[in-house]
Amino acid sequence: MMKICFAGAGALGSSLGGVLAAAGADVVLVDTWRAHVDSINRHGLCLTTNAQEHRVAVRAATGFESLGTMDLVIVLVKSFATREVMQSARAVVGEDTVVMSIQNGLGHEEILAELVGRHRVIGAKTYAGGQLLSPGHVVAGIAGKETLMGELDGRLTDRVQQIAQTFNRAGLLTRVSDNIMGVMWDKLLINVATGALTGITRLPYGPLGEVPEVQSCALEAVAEAIAVAKASGIQLSSTDPRDAWHKATAGLPVGFKPSLLQSVEKRERTEIDFINGAVVRWGERCGIATPVNRTLLACVKGIERSFSR
Repeated sequence: MMKICFAGAGALGSSLGGVLAAAGADVVLVDTWRAHVDSINRHGLCLTTNAQEHRVAVRAATGFESLGTMDLVIVLVKSFATREVMQSARAVVGEDTVVMSIQNGLGHEEILAELVGRHRVIGAKTYAGGQLLSPGHVVAGIAGKETLMGELDGRLTDRVQQIAQTFNRAGLLTRVSDNIMGVMWDKLLINVATGALTGITRLPYGPLGEVPEVQSCALEAVAEAIAVAKASGIQLSSTDPRDAWHKATAGLPVGFKPSLLQSVEKRERTEIDFINGAVVRWGERCGIATPVNRTLLACVKGIERSFSR
């Protein structure tokens, strides 16, 4: 049986980990939120899926010490916390351990490769979701929501197939991709289209789409990102900026607030460095100017700076 450690057990980590544990996988959830960890260890994880609530017996811990070597470490913390968490999580990394990121944005895979070796790292993106209602209680949104995973170099390896099989056996719709970097960029374009603009304007999706100037800015930011991806040899599913704009809001309520806006409202650090910031960094590497993304990055960084005043 595969031993799986979730480095980060917020809404999504608890949802995926709970579903895997309910299917019989050997899972441990690691998170710094002690009330959440204590509740899981005392009462089990209260997991709601498809409007049905049940208790799942799963281990939880606030640190990685004494957990032993894991077969798979799934990193699900905020992107800016990747380095700190993975430095601690190296305690559970053995000779054959695989480290998989299912985080927002782009750039965390480079941090993981630096810390544990690129040969250990695989990429993933998921459209599953979760809502953490209270310590030890999570609602998992997994029905029909696909997860894609793959080797960073595009190889179709046995280890990725085994992880995908474990996910699928648990009812998590999962597919192996030979273009995971393209998948990660596809998801990045969606975040580039709306994340920073919601944080700057404080508008949820509905009102955001009603401002022509905002949509124009979003399309320019995505067009820059597409140009950077092309110059970097990334294979995208679409090169029309309008597709990213429409995908960002498809099927979501007009009052929906993406994670970046939620962070701004809570006066917390955002993942902007791994969204628009990633476009800027990659653009610098390949000589593509990204003035719109650079401006959006600067605006959100300024908003973050105001939190400390």
